[in-house]
Amino acid sequence: MATSIIDASQLAKMFLAGAKNLDAKKEWINELNVFPVPDGDTGTNMSMTILSAAKEVSSLDKLNMKSLSKAISSGSLRGARGNSGVILSQLFRGFTKVIANYEEIDTVVLAEACDKAVETAYKAVMKPKEGTILTVARAAADKAIEMVAETDDLEVYIKAVIDEADAVLKKTPDMLPVLKQAGVVDSGGQGLLTVLEGAYDALMGKEIDYSSFETGSTGSGIVKISAETEAEIKFGYCTEFIIVLHRPLSDDEVVAYKSFLTSIGDSIVVVADDEIVKTHVHTNDPGLAIQEALKHGSLSKIKIDNMREEHQERLIKDAEKVAAQQAATEQQTAEVDPSEWKEIGFISVSAGDGLSEIFKGLGVDHMIEGGQTMNPSTDDILSAVEKVPAKNIFVLPNNKNIILAANQAASLSEDKKIFVVPTKTIPQGIAALINFIPDQSAEENFERMSEEIGNVKTGQITYAVRDTVIDDKEIKENDYMGIGDSGILSVGQDMEETLLDMVDQLVDEESGIISLYYGSDVKEADATALAEKLQEKYEDLEVELNCGGQPIYYYILSVE
Repeated sequence: MATSIIDASQLAKMFLAGAKNLDAKKEWINELNVFPVPDGDTGTNMSMTILSAAKEVSSLDKLNMKSLSKAISSGSLRGARGNSGVILSQLFRGFTKVIANYEEIDTVVLAEACDKAVETAYKAVMKPKEGTILTVARAAADKAIEMVAETDDLEVYIKAVIDEADAVLKKTPDMLPVLKQAGVVDSGGQGLLTVLEGAYDALMGKEIDYSSFETGSTGSGIVKISAETEAEIKFGYCTEFIIVLHRPLSDDEVVAYKSFLTSIGDSIVVVADDEIVKTHVHTNDPGLAIQEALKHGSLSKIKIDNMREEHQERLIKDAEKVAAQQAATEQQTAEVDPSEWKEIGFISVSAGDGLSEIFKGLGVDHMIEGGQTMNPSTDDILSAVEKVPAKNIFVLPNNKNIILAANQAASLSEDKKIFVVPTKTIPQGIAALINFIPDQSAEENFERMSEEIGNVKTGQITYAVRDTVIDDKEIKENDYMGIGDSGILSVGQDMEETLLDMVDQLVDEESGIISLYYGSDVKEADATALAEKLQEKYEDLEVELNCGGQPIYYYILSVE
């Protein structure tokens, strides 16, 4: 039977199924990262973005297309992480702008929504690049528009859109040489396709496990499957005890005992030896379990807990914890009256205690833990903004994959002006702060800081997680890699040689200083010895050594 319309309840199920599918396949998507670095995180970022929206959808008290649209848009915008996550959130934003105006959606509405999704996402990216998630999304939208004239059956319609997205995804290596060289399709495009495939599975009636989602009792048709929900606690008493046996039980007696427990409950664990039988069962009548056990011996260490009461207590404690955190944030913000806010404040993203201390020493008001191994969300940045009592706030992302999320946070901030300095590396963030002049305006400082970061060359040393070829460099798993601002500069099996080779490519006649930040996996003595070698080799340059404490990257360095 053809499906010609989708209501809010069905669309919510499809959205959650898409989120579930993406979350299940995030590690596989991570592995599609072009650079074989140990922090490939496209799948993780997209998954955390959509799960933030899924949480909003699942907690809706009243489900209709307008409330669903708001939950998807708001949840994904605030939860967006990394470039791929921000683009995904913008796709959702554009899509929901259209569907919010309807109670039910058909092929015509879907075509309009897909077109708006792509338009919104392209506008959010300063320099859109083809061969990426944007290309896949646009192909899907074009097919959606084309198919309106072909059919009004949504099952046929959506399948055709997904097939087109898949076909274009397979062509992304021909659009981006770096993908072809690495032998992968675009990871962001694959993430989008994974969401669409999950949603289509739900439309087709495939059984989806929604147990990871907390949903409200909306009467909307979204089943609340969380095992911790009181209504879903089928057996209310967690019952445990030990039977001290009169005599060893035969195998048949053990089987019969387990069968009896199965008839009165679930979550059964029975461990028997010649002297004792340890028993665990969830049941509504602990007395029956005890009576049966007494047939075989005496009981000890009896423990019976009311799981429904425990669930209620946990809910109360969780609510109290959330309330306490909110109150603490509000109190911290309220401590300084807006009229007394300082003119300029600073927020910086950093990973590693040493790097964070350096930033604080340069005047940063609030640090956000994150970076290569964990991109902070838009909401993380907004929360940090709320904690800094300043009219103008400079945000230093210090990672190219965080800049979009920072810009998104800036667009959502209501009472403070946010300046996102487009720092792509830790050394660029440090250089930006050094070039801040207190006596000048925020606008003048933003212009200068943005210009000065272009004078910093950055290098980073990490290891490869797989074999690949990039920029005509053959890379083997566990090789060391020296990564510069524009790509991989050096590859080798010796860390020190790889770093020295990279520095050779970064130093030129205008260079004056090399700053070296060693990571959490490097001993101070080894870092000191390496710094001395650099000083010996480049005797006309100043070499600075600092403890960065960053994970994954053995060394981060800058040449200025």
